Amino acid sequence: MLLSFYNPEVLGDVLIVELGNDVGISQDTTQKDNIVRIFNEKNDEAIGFNFFDLGEKLGIQNESGQVFLDDKQVDVLNDTLVKAGFSDKLEADKSPKFVIGHVDEMKAHPDSDHLHITQTDVGLDKPVQIVCGAPNIDEGQLVVVALPGAVMPTGKEIWPGELRGVDSYGMICSARELGIPNAPQKRGILVLDQGKAGQAFDFEEAKNLFN
Repeated sequence: MLLSFYNPEVLGDVLIVELGNDVGISQDTTQKDNIVRIFNEKNDEAIGFNFFDLGEKLGIQNESGQVFLDDKQVDVLNDTLVKAGFSDKLEADKSPKFVIGHVDEMKAHPDSDHLHITQTDVGLDKPVQIVCGAPNIDEGQLVVVALPGAVMPTGKEIWPGELRGVDSYGMICSARELGIPNAPQKRGILVLDQGKAGQAFDFEEAKNLFN
């Protein structure tokens, strides 16, 4: 997994790369040349990097916000890591993070009066478990799932977690959470009429859902 962000007006020429969720992790940093490596103190596993002064070389100097790096741009980062003396290797992540899901199964959460535990097909080898609190969630629905690595329109990042002690892999989204124009301003997930589990959600097409 690789998330990257660039905001030159606020941070200057710094590319922030995230490889995993750092919440609750004891972390430390090492700097070599124009790279800061952020790593888990317990196992030395890299959880992120800050790359300085690479905006022009990467061709992102006019961008701001989340940046989707292609293979060639990631190769530039890997070359820079090697030259600085780091042994880490990054891989471009081009898999869709907002996908159509099919709610295969649903049961009540044992420690909540409104949460439900779903087994949702998102096109992987097997369904994933997602805890959902929407009042209109039901078996058999086609829904939109933000998978780990997704960045919501608000900037919130989605990582594997748990709700009331139950593991949850991603989030089943409402139209409002997806930032769809004219979305209903009320609780409830977006239920689709058509689509296939694992198919990338088309934000451009979704702009006409509530016209």
